[in-house]
Amino acid sequence: MIAKIVKGGGFGGVVRYIFDAKKEAELLDSDGLRLKDLDSIVHSFMAQQELNPRVSKPVCHISLSFSVEDNDKLSNEMMTKIARDYMEKMGISNTQYIIGRHYDKEHQHLHLVYNRVDNNGKTITDKNDRFRSEKICKELTTKYGLYFATGKENVKRHRLKEPDKTKYEIYDTLKRQVPQAKSWQDLINRLRKENISVEFKMRSGTNEPQGVKFSKNGYSFNGSKIDREFSLTKIDKVIEQNSKMNQPQEQTQQQQYTSDSSSGSLFGGLLGGFNNNPAVDMEEENFRKAMQRRKKKGLRR
Repeated sequence: MIAKIVKGGGFGGVVRYIFDAKKEAELLDSDGLRLKDLDSIVHSFMAQQELNPRVSKPVCHISLSFSVEDNDKLSNEMMTKIARDYMEKMGISNTQYIIGRHYDKEHQHLHLVYNRVDNNGKTITDKNDRFRSEKICKELTTKYGLYFATGKENVKRHRLKEPDKTKYEIYDTLKRQVPQAKSWQDLINRLRKENISVEFKMRSGTNEPQGVKFSKNGYSFNGSKIDREFSLTKIDKVIEQNSKMNQPQEQTQQQQYTSDSSSGSLFGGLLGGFNNNPAVDMEEENFRKAMQRRKKKGLRR
């Protein structure tokens, strides 16, 4: 179960979208609205909107989508119950709303529209609504025994809009390239060929690496925001394993004896090929030592 939230200033367009005959629309639930016809619904929303004209975007439109694996269990009653539960957890109460179900796609989904100006003229907050929504969707997926998607591979790329489109392009590239990279410099070179730049975030006032950021098409994302497996430390671990697998046996054995004083982290290879060049410059050495300190701090915690 996933949610998409969109806010706007006019109710007319979204009400007509929900009841579009081409989408085989079906009304599941509503409150506080005159349901005589579409104009009556729109005018009901607009009348309440006037209770607080300072709210520039009184319309909140949320689509709740479910996996095709759940199609057989999603009756109207079940979907209505899930939608009401979602609204309660999101703090959507004491206001007008409509819930419509569409049948125009292979997966089951519904559309919720509510008035952010509540029945008393107060504003329903949208603070951190997308973060709260994501957490609530996971809770409800578990509560109702719904299907958990196996990962980002199931996302339909052609339907994405920016910045998600670029985010998934970077995800797909990292998924291909990280398992092949033998050093950070190797990974940076690979990503550069696919128009992705890499930037390291340092802890304030130090040369100690704290995070990694990937950029493309004018958008930037922290590695962990693209996916947890692409955080600084997790990528570093994979690169380190890749490097060891590609080293001759005798070199691997020697590194084991000198790991505490020399190799430590594959960040040593970032600035000049640490694993292939014994003449390590000071900038490279400082970067490597900073990563070692970071790891040691983590162990002490």
